[in-house]
Amino acid sequence: MKLLSTELFSPQVIKTSFVALCCASVISCSSSVSTSTLQRDGSAYISQQQAQARANVVSNVQYDLTFFLSENSQFSAKSTVNFDLSSVPKSLTLDLNKANIKQFIINGTKVYPNYNDAYIVINQSLLASGSNTITVEFTREHSTNGEGLHRFVDPVDNKVYLYSHFEPAAAQQMFAVFDQPDLKATYQINVHAPKDWQVISAMRETNVVDQGETNLWTFPTTPKLSPYNFSMHAGPYKVWEDNSGRYPMRLFSRQSVAEQVTPQDWFTYTKQGLDFFDRYFGIDYPFKKYDQVLVPDFLYGAMENAAAITFSEDRFLFNAKMTAEQKQRLAGVIMHEMAHQWFGDLVTMKWWNGLWLNESFASFMGTLATSEATEFSHAWRTFYASGKQAAYHQDSLVTTHPIEVPVATSQNAFDNIDAITYQKGASTIKQLRHLLGEETFRRGVSQYLTQYSYQNAELDDFIDSLAKASGRDLSQWTQEWLYAAGVNTIKAQYTCQGNQIDSFALVQTAEDSQHPTLREQRVKIGLFDHQRHGLDKLQAIAVTYKGAYTEVNQLVGEICPDLVYPNYDDWGFVKVELDQKSFDTAKQQLSHVSDPLLRSMLWQSMWDSVVDGNASLEQFLNIALINAPQEKDYTILGQVLNNLQRAKNYLDLMAPTHASYNSKISKALSQMSLRMSMESYRNRDFQRRWFDAYISLSSHGDALEHIQSLLQSKSHIKGLTIDQDLRWNMIRQLNRYDYGDAHALLVKEKHLDQSDSGEKAAIAAEVIRPESALKRQWLNTIEHNDSMAFSKIRVAINNLYPAEQKLLSAATAEQRFENLQLMDDKGPVFMRSFASQLIPTDCSAANIDAISQVLNSETGLSKLARRALLETRQQEQRCVSIKQKLNY
Repeated sequence: MKLLSTELFSPQVIKTSFVALCCASVISCSSSVSTSTLQRDGSAYISQQQAQARANVVSNVQYDLTFFLSENSQFSAKSTVNFDLSSVPKSLTLDLNKANIKQFIINGTKVYPNYNDAYIVINQSLLASGSNTITVEFTREHSTNGEGLHRFVDPVDNKVYLYSHFEPAAAQQMFAVFDQPDLKATYQINVHAPKDWQVISAMRETNVVDQGETNLWTFPTTPKLSPYNFSMHAGPYKVWEDNSGRYPMRLFSRQSVAEQVTPQDWFTYTKQGLDFFDRYFGIDYPFKKYDQVLVPDFLYGAMENAAAITFSEDRFLFNAKMTAEQKQRLAGVIMHEMAHQWFGDLVTMKWWNGLWLNESFASFMGTLATSEATEFSHAWRTFYASGKQAAYHQDSLVTTHPIEVPVATSQNAFDNIDAITYQKGASTIKQLRHLLGEETFRRGVSQYLTQYSYQNAELDDFIDSLAKASGRDLSQWTQEWLYAAGVNTIKAQYTCQGNQIDSFALVQTAEDSQHPTLREQRVKIGLFDHQRHGLDKLQAIAVTYKGAYTEVNQLVGEICPDLVYPNYDDWGFVKVELDQKSFDTAKQQLSHVSDPLLRSMLWQSMWDSVVDGNASLEQFLNIALINAPQEKDYTILGQVLNNLQRAKNYLDLMAPTHASYNSKISKALSQMSLRMSMESYRNRDFQRRWFDAYISLSSHGDALEHIQSLLQSKSHIKGLTIDQDLRWNMIRQLNRYDYGDAHALLVKEKHLDQSDSGEKAAIAAEVIRPESALKRQWLNTIEHNDSMAFSKIRVAINNLYPAEQKLLSAATAEQRFENLQLMDDKGPVFMRSFASQLIPTDCSAANIDAISQVLNSETGLSKLARRALLETRQQEQRCVSIKQKLNY
């Protein structure tokens, strides 16, 4: 740490000076900090126990914040923290990360801070029961990793943009704060910023005063917010406004990408969402305006900062008219973050173990709002085909966990933020809504939000509100669904006599002995009969089942079906194993199933049978090659193509064992995709979906030659426009296989497109090239370069070793294993990306053993890193199993 920007204040000198100052009685020489059982460990992270102890004595927190912003890499700030103490604690800390402190005042007394670059230990002798005020003046470097107050320099025009991101505990990177969710506070900010800048925060500015070279922006005091829900963004943002709805709306983006923004889409979906949620919750939107900001280098898809939501440019800016899929994703994420304004911002969890409820509820409500308030009435089918499948996959891994899990420290807040947290949680809430009834559920949610407005709450508070609304004891349901891990499977077991059902039951099983819980659910059972034109629905009934065996006597006497689907309409969160007769019918009649959700589920059953080891990979590929071209539903087509890409990745990992089959299938897949791209020219969305698949599935010479020809405008596909996004996708694929003029095309395109997205696309295309020296160079950059923006490092991580580059990956596998602890030390943000892509994979027993060796020897790895190793080992075991079932 540097104090007053001088070498006189090294950590050692500060420590010495601090002790001397104590002995001079300017600060009391109390030893209570060191003897406290809740003394922190010197890191920026706080434990749940320590946070609870702080919340027990601190209350009525008010932040008065002043920021001095410029285009420079540093900012200056003054944090005044007003708070009450119920009693003077033995140890009290104030969080402030890596700041250069200029002045520190406790209740009017200037002192040197007892500061370790992570938090300040407040001397108890200067504190008082009742009101206290602490003022910290400091400078700090802007962050470049997407946390704190992030700084971005636009490569197109060199304009500087700032935005904040605080979840879970990064507000301390921007101001002095009690950085924990259960110490809600009010915030009043003043911002000195360059003349041409906009400043955006939770409240709308009340005054902007010309101060010569800068403007002073003044904002009114906010309602009570948790620190991670507060935000401040600044820069020469382009702004669009829409005041046609009940609440004023604004949209911001960088100036150089403004042409890629379609504000009307944003405002339309936002108005639809605000109207829907006002009605559904029975509580008016809790903030006075609704701002949305498109920002670069973002770590996630979006963030629910109160009234100033941030969105990732990478996910929501495109170089051509948005496809139907892109529009639906935009609407869905807008709704998700909007739901958080009530559930997360208005009412906030007390600690990070409750983060799942915030995200699950927003995922559920976001999908519900998208399906009922926008043109995307099929949103629940999209949820089933994508997010819910990710949840089934995650819940089937050895690292599965309950939805509600303890979180030891703020560092562990995101350890279990995954598809179980989001999509399984959302599915569970959807299932609870079916059990209680839609109106009862809505009433319970409204009562919860009303009772705990501007407060913190826990899971029990939410469940109690629903229990009171329904008059039902939900303790058993809570135990089964929220505190027990694993996914169940159901299967219809029935017999027929004389073409009539004479017995019918649902059989429920657990994944394994480690997770034996059998749950209660309400589902619909659908019976179908094979006719010449397809499948006819014979019957569909709602059934609540529990335990291992549930008789369904209502179906006795019904016509014996050709296909039974025991989770018809997707009410339940449960995997379905089709009985043999139903599986055979599904294979034969897949393209003739008129119900799109049922067809989607049957397609998924085909893929699940491969992953679960009940069918071979070539069986699925044969079914897909016949039926995929006949698929007329846009959502289902995306689901099928995604699974085909997974199948191709498996084959690439199996090389060279099944090289000839892989080559044959690769050609068949790319030829099918090209043919459908050409035939679907009348429907832009379908054509784009098929053409994207053509690019990603092409790996042999003829297809790559054609892609290069299209890129160079020597060939054309009727109806297809090659926009900038497609150009980069094509260049990346050509470089992936080092085909033709790939590298020259990359260099040329990099010169023509110098935007931020162009820079990242160029990195992807370069990194993916199959060159040994280049791979080692980029791996070294990933492991040791701390100056490159993390957003670009992440692009390199994601493209370094595609599945087919096994030999290149093997060449550095030992190095990546050896350096895993070093990568782990870079923190959870870095490790999440590294672990998901760069733990070596080989689809071999030898690599399984290598991972086991790391797990046994590297005992100091974080929970996050060990979890990634366990999951990678299981995926390797699954790949080996699938490989063994191939007949080629």
